[in-house]
Amino acid sequence: MAAEEPAEIDAFDSVLDAIGGTPLIRLARIAPPGGPRVYVKAEFLNPGGSVKDRAALAMVLDAERSGALEPGGLIVEGTSGNTGIGLAIVAAQLGYRLAVVVPDKTSREKIAILRAYGAEVVTTPGTVPREDPAHVRQLARRIADERGGWLADQYDNPANPAAHRETTGPEIWRQTGGRLTHFVAGVGTGGTISGAGAYLKEVSGGRVRVVGADPEHSVYSGGDGSPYLVESIGHYRHPDTAEDLWPRSYHLDVVDQVVPVGDRESILVTRRLAREEGLLLGASAGTAVAVALRVAAGLSPDDLVVVVVPDSGRSYLSKYYDDGWLDRLGVPVGHAGELTVADVVGPLPAAAPGLRESATAGEALASAGGHELRPVGPRASAEPPSVAEVTGTLDVGELRRAVEAGVVRPGDPITGYVGGTLPAIGLGETRAAAADRLGGREAAWLLSDGRVVGAVHKGQLEPAPDGGGAGS
Repeated sequence: MAAEEPAEIDAFDSVLDAIGGTPLIRLARIAPPGGPRVYVKAEFLNPGGSVKDRAALAMVLDAERSGALEPGGLIVEGTSGNTGIGLAIVAAQLGYRLAVVVPDKTSREKIAILRAYGAEVVTTPGTVPREDPAHVRQLARRIADERGGWLADQYDNPANPAAHRETTGPEIWRQTGGRLTHFVAGVGTGGTISGAGAYLKEVSGGRVRVVGADPEHSVYSGGDGSPYLVESIGHYRHPDTAEDLWPRSYHLDVVDQVVPVGDRESILVTRRLAREEGLLLGASAGTAVAVALRVAAGLSPDDLVVVVVPDSGRSYLSKYYDDGWLDRLGVPVGHAGELTVADVVGPLPAAAPGLRESATAGEALASAGGHELRPVGPRASAEPPSVAEVTGTLDVGELRRAVEAGVVRPGDPITGYVGGTLPAIGLGETRAAAADRLGGREAAWLLSDGRVVGAVHKGQLEPAPDGGGAGS
């Protein structure tokens, strides 16, 4: 009796073959009722947990073909984490070494994942001018030059948007049967929205509308460029940056509209996606879905929206899913039955804008607005400053007395009256937790959504004699 032919094995030859081909998943519960169908492109199901696996593979293969990357060579990249993870997977499979530079706001989960794959991780300050040698991209370039490595340079590498033009866009068009009307994606390096958006516009004859999602303080949507809480999206710009160059991977002509979203909305939508849709995602996905829901609210049932959700929430369990982390930054998650800092401090005066160290005494006093402590940092802004950029504290009372005594003239700089920065307490923290963290210190910055809106003094957090809060 003849032996049977062995059955065909349904398997990938390597993990690299598992990159791409992610499904569409309909938002069944949080999409507007009676409106268009809204689907997420589930990029968190890539092997590395993010959409960046696609660009990482494409950039390495392109470098191999061009001879820029030699066998066993060193790959170097500046990244918020996800591209580094994608490159780590590719490097492990193809026999390369990898060094990544990440900003210090990168989640500890991403750093742990990078190290688990064998990558060398270098952490650097995330809030420095572009020209500073410590800037993520500058430091990555220097490491590549000094060690003879190949710099992937996702921001300017044409293989980044090309990966999405060749894979992500065609997948979405095929999965929707050509019925797609609106495509939404966050804008980071710009590769996803530029590549996939260009393909979808071309194949639809211009019918598909491409909408970008962006943190409200990112410069892409007209923000001031100050720091924001959401990782892996947007464009930060230090005020001392001499020339703000946008990534060449971002093709502005492809995008019809860029919509800003506040950190709080992004994070709360992210948490809703987990609890109502069963989708554990990063907050950049919350930003993109928030925009997709706004877009969908104005459409008919005949429209069809696809939104890219770039990465998994497993990389952010210590951030957006950690109530304590959100409490400390002033993003409210609720503490039923417990007094919060907001309860005990009462109404705040209008938030004083941040001061630059180069501000004059007259300017500082004229804009004090009832605040006795002022945050000092790299930018002066009409909006509350991000705590990430606060480097010092001005005692307004001390400065005022110096001016009145004639020791300081109104035109003198405030530099000599700027002390160290204060600890920070979120408005949503419980009074007891905030008091414990303040310890023996006399004052702390009050934060709302990661931004300084005032100061709180030790006495305000101490229980009143009747056991209530100081403001009760």
